[in-house]
Amino acid sequence: MLLTACGSDEPTTNPPANSGSAGSSSSAAGGSGLKIGLAYDIGGRGDKSFNDSAAAGLDAAKKKYGLADADVKELEAAQGEAEADKEARLTQLADNGFTSIIAVGFAYANAIKAVVPKYPNVKFAIIDDNSVQAPNLADLTFAEEQGSFLVGAIAALKSTKHHVGFIGGVNVSLIQKFQAGFDAGAKAADPSVKLENKYLTQPPDFGGFNDPTKGETAANGIYDAGADVIFAAAGGSGSGVFKAAKAKGALAIGTDSDQYQSAAPDVKDVVISSMLKRVDVAVGKFIDSVKDGSFKAGNTIFDLKAGGVDYSTSGGKIDDIKAKVDDFKQKIIDGSITVPTK
Repeated sequence: MLLTACGSDEPTTNPPANSGSAGSSSSAAGGSGLKIGLAYDIGGRGDKSFNDSAAAGLDAAKKKYGLADADVKELEAAQGEAEADKEARLTQLADNGFTSIIAVGFAYANAIKAVVPKYPNVKFAIIDDNSVQAPNLADLTFAEEQGSFLVGAIAALKSTKHHVGFIGGVNVSLIQKFQAGFDAGAKAADPSVKLENKYLTQPPDFGGFNDPTKGETAANGIYDAGADVIFAAAGGSGSGVFKAAKAKGALAIGTDSDQYQSAAPDVKDVVISSMLKRVDVAVGKFIDSVKDGSFKAGNTIFDLKAGGVDYSTSGGKIDDIKAKVDDFKQKIIDGSITVPTK
């Protein structure tokens, strides 16, 4: 079940002057009533991880509702950009008549707080943040710790050295949830396992989500310390972890998307699983809710029970342990296991 904290689902009736175009243009959107704007996090479409999962949800909605190219607009973030740039990106989408706008990533929280009240006739969604509440804002968050518990178990069960590692892109509370779940899952599967943890950057430097070189260097250090499986929760930096795993004859676990499917052909054989964070599902459900009039403000948590997180089996490399992992999964769903978030 989705756990939804519902706010008012009716927009304010007196929009400010600068929201007029956004409030009046949706009916012309290819006959569907939808005009969708999507603002990516660092890495954008093509990161083979977090942003690509959001893009998949947008692509599916475009096909489902027969949207024309003019009905959809995608804008990308720049490395090291100012907070004002994020605000300007959301404002540009609203001013150009896009009436369903999705901000991909918690980095947009301050921009959302500033922009959303100015456009009450626009429905907004933000991924990975619930710090801002507004009657026209859906906060879409995930139980990352639950999916990470499962890949932690996978790492421990597949390790021959009883030694595994975690690499986070940026040391923020969201990525700490990944680590907490991973560590707990590894210990549940093998109480004797040794854990290595490394973050690529510290805020306000968010470059750790898109720096394969840093990912490769960190992974080399963990493999050299004795680990033989690493879980990378680091966005585009994960490709560097896969490269290191290949060079060291080790294994790796991806995140967000099924990275066995998207990894470069020369390294995909090291990817034994991925922690699936179904941003595509969240994006699709938000768009559906706008289309059918069921939009609700407030926070929706996409957990294991809701299909918001999971693990991948592509490549058949964990077929021998799938029953054990699924047993952990069921215990999380039915409440017998409570996964820590820190």
